[in-house]
Amino acid sequence: MQIAGITSEVLVAIPSAGTFSFKRFNSNHFCLSSPLFRLRRCPSFYKPKLGMAPDKYRGRCLTMRASGESGDNLSPIAPVEFESPVGQLLEEILRTHPHLLPAAVDQQLDNLQSDKDGQKEENPPSQDLLYKRIAEVKEKERRKTLAEIIYCLIVQKFIENEISMIPKVMATSDPTGRVDFWPNQEEKLESVHSPEALEMIQSHVSLVLGDRVVGPLSTIVEISKLKLGKLYAASIMYGYFLRRVDQRFQLERTMKTLPEDFTKDQARFEFPNPGKQLWDPDSLIMIPPDDDGDGDGDAEGKSYRLRSYVMYLDSETLQRYATMRSKEAVSLIEKQTQALFGRPDIRVLDDGSLDTSNDEVLSITFSGLAMLVLEAVAFGSFLWDAESYVESKYHFLKS
Repeated sequence: MQIAGITSEVLVAIPSAGTFSFKRFNSNHFCLSSPLFRLRRCPSFYKPKLGMAPDKYRGRCLTMRASGESGDNLSPIAPVEFESPVGQLLEEILRTHPHLLPAAVDQQLDNLQSDKDGQKEENPPSQDLLYKRIAEVKEKERRKTLAEIIYCLIVQKFIENEISMIPKVMATSDPTGRVDFWPNQEEKLESVHSPEALEMIQSHVSLVLGDRVVGPLSTIVEISKLKLGKLYAASIMYGYFLRRVDQRFQLERTMKTLPEDFTKDQARFEFPNPGKQLWDPDSLIMIPPDDDGDGDGDAEGKSYRLRSYVMYLDSETLQRYATMRSKEAVSLIEKQTQALFGRPDIRVLDDGSLDTSNDEVLSITFSGLAMLVLEAVAFGSFLWDAESYVESKYHFLKS
């Protein structure tokens, strides 16, 4: 394998074997040292800061080569391709040295914070338009990098649980047109949730499959790719919401601050509808009213189930919990969905209606459909965890 390159933000090279160590290079550069690397100097160009003498900046770069097998033919570890230098660095570390990923993520978040703080010090009080435009470009680059850091943490969660992410859904040579030939990982996908959350997820899957399941799970059905993408995105948001409310539920149960009694006559809860609808009305997430079945109980024998707890919360709290906290999270949902199903071919007609006549129809088994939904819910749960972790290291969420 040969890897060589330099960017304005990060300079990296990852060997296929051996050990290496990180060294800080200027404000946001990495330099890797390893006996497998052969280094040579080469000229490069650095753009000096405005108002600073050019002779204070001396361009220098390192061209790194690593021995080993070529990684050009390696299968992707996730559907979404990493575009930023930092994202590509973390992807390579995740592929070759996954145990080093947490330290690498923390270092990159420190670099983003240093870059952000340095930019605030550089900006003149006059708010010159040029400086303002430069600041906007840098902020956009930071957000892109931040989104890919979050996505890398999500992928790490899948790898830690030995779950292979579903690849891009496309037509196959199968005579029936079936597209779901990925392995059955139902048990692994269910194991990442608490028992209380899993109960609601199973209800969600049953709601998706509905009464159409009249035969075995190997029964093939046809479904629009557009609707499948909407269902996947909606399930990600459901997993995000569910992990968020489940954490509050588990905390209150541990602290023994759960309400003494849940209101039994609760109306049927519908997943709060965002301002911009992302899925069909018939695929909204609904939570049926709790029943008197078995559930977790306290010392007095009262049943406390997550479903009942969700229905107990007021509508304002539910709406807040169902809202994505960051633009990065919304962007990742869009990218993940489009990486699996492609960009929807939709045209707006003169009368304002949407033309979906070019939408592709896919053949998929009920088992494959359930797998898609379970992966999406797990993705949403991991998205909440990754977003919360990054926020603890690099403040980017607005109050």
